[in-house]
Amino acid sequence: MLQNHHIRRGSRCEAPDLPKVGPCGYSPESIVSCYGGGDNVFIDGIVVVVVEVEMFVEGFELQANMRILITGGAGFIGSHLVDRLMQNEKNEVIVVDNYFTGSKDNLKQWIGHPRFELIRHDVTEPLFLEVDQIYHLACPASPIFYKHNPVKTIKTNVMGTLNMLGLAKRVGARILLTSTSEVYGDPLEHPQTESYWGNVNPIGVRSCYDEGKRVAETLMFDYHRQHGIEIRIARIFNTYGPRMNIDDGRVVSNFIAQAIREEPLTVQLPGTQTRSFCYVSDMVDGLVQLMDGEHTGPINIGNPGEFTMLELAETVKEIINPKVKILTVENTPDDPRQRKPDISKAKELLGWEPKIKLRDGVPFMEEDFRQRLCVPKKA
Repeated sequence: MLQNHHIRRGSRCEAPDLPKVGPCGYSPESIVSCYGGGDNVFIDGIVVVVVEVEMFVEGFELQANMRILITGGAGFIGSHLVDRLMQNEKNEVIVVDNYFTGSKDNLKQWIGHPRFELIRHDVTEPLFLEVDQIYHLACPASPIFYKHNPVKTIKTNVMGTLNMLGLAKRVGARILLTSTSEVYGDPLEHPQTESYWGNVNPIGVRSCYDEGKRVAETLMFDYHRQHGIEIRIARIFNTYGPRMNIDDGRVVSNFIAQAIREEPLTVQLPGTQTRSFCYVSDMVDGLVQLMDGEHTGPINIGNPGEFTMLELAETVKEIINPKVKILTVENTPDDPRQRKPDISKAKELLGWEPKIKLRDGVPFMEEDFRQRLCVPKKA
């Protein structure tokens, strides 16, 4: 005859017949399964009725695997996030991507892994999955891509975010949006804090991305206030590292590819405009800490080290190819004059700050680009 035991969170199960081994008291093998239809847990013939969600048995926490969805997971930052989350053997990772800017090659080490699933899907269409967390990264983030197809860009930002929020609402998942420093536009405040509302041209050539992300943030907070969805918002600043698209128009990838090809480094006028560059592993750590923490955001995630475009070109030239020339070219419309994150909130609330300096990160990116361009480093 089965015995019933009521256990509250943090209490211990008084089950004298269970085999006791190891420092936890009870072996994991003695915990057979969780009954999915309710709160009962079957342990060696004893029915434990769990009054609250979690049960601890002599320090052993019974916990299901975390199912994590990453939209845009075949892209640059998304694929590095996959690598990070797959390191935890309790995680099951699902990637959805339409390959507009992402690539299967970025995920080749995980394809076929039992804890990994890759789905070709456009987030502008509804998605039906059972997940615990959603990292919503899907959106073209390169000027070349979002200027080439501005309607697709803003549709992904708005409809894609609506669909992911609908999924989060249905399954009770926590959702993190990777917003952008572009919500600050051409800032009149320097460095930019999260309380700054921005200076954005709503009808410019970049507005499909800038305003699309601003709308996405609005949707996140509206779902949070109206439906109680657990949200997290990261405003990410310029990020660089291996797996960036080589010809995507972003300044670090442009300079590194040009230096490797022995082409002049083309700096947009006036050359004094500034950016801050965060290495991708630092960025991923910040996203994970925000998702797993207790703070909604928005929170700036970036490296406060600030460089003019001429300084960046000189740095890349010095590290990769001192013989190349630096040329100036016409600037693109609405290009911000300065961009630097204030990361005080990230430090205080997340305990996060970047570790890798630009001079230390560029060689990793150079090695990756040389392999893909088939241009070995000269002795």
